[in-house]
Amino acid sequence: MKDASAIQAFLSETKRICDAVSQQDIARAVDVLFEAWKNDRTIFVIGNGGSASTATHLVADLVQITLTPHTKRVKAMCLFDNVPLTSALVNDRGWEDVYVEQLKTFAQKGDVCIGISVHGGTGKDQAGAWSQNLLKGIQYVKDLGGPTIGFIGFDGGAMKDIVDVPIIVPANSTPLVEGFHVVLHHLIAAQLRERIEQETDISSSRQ
Repeated sequence: MKDASAIQAFLSETKRICDAVSQQDIARAVDVLFEAWKNDRTIFVIGNGGSASTATHLVADLVQITLTPHTKRVKAMCLFDNVPLTSALVNDRGWEDVYVEQLKTFAQKGDVCIGISVHGGTGKDQAGAWSQNLLKGIQYVKDLGGPTIGFIGFDGGAMKDIVDVPIIVPANSTPLVEGFHVVLHHLIAAQLRERIEQETDISSSRQ
């Protein structure tokens, strides 16, 4: 098979990532989201490019997968989903502030911010430094006293030093990083559902 070696390399690297990614940081992220649910906090998720679609997907799973009978809901919002608002903010206030301006409207003390970025704000191209809008949004939530989580790749970039819980996919490949971010968010949403179900069962048994 012509492409067998490339396919094998990709799959082998995926296996290596599975072994190398920090299970402790994954568990910490679940703890943060569980506390947000318990305390009626909102989880804001932000990303650019492919990571914007991952942010939307993660929010859908946080809201829908965690639905359990007779309990309150997980509150989550992707700040890229309102395209007219996003384009208006970019037009009037610039790409760098597109997330922080929305957080000024919606975020409250103690809310959570999840930033999703392949490079974590390291590097630049024709538009300038990457992901500065993510870093500013994360910092805004931190300044409100809220916990922050980063889904990152490569060496973690600047984001790993800002967020409280950096989940770094240790790979130097955008397809591998973006793909594994989706794997991680499915795992985290499933674990959060399990924690909520356990809490609901415990609460019911006490009544």
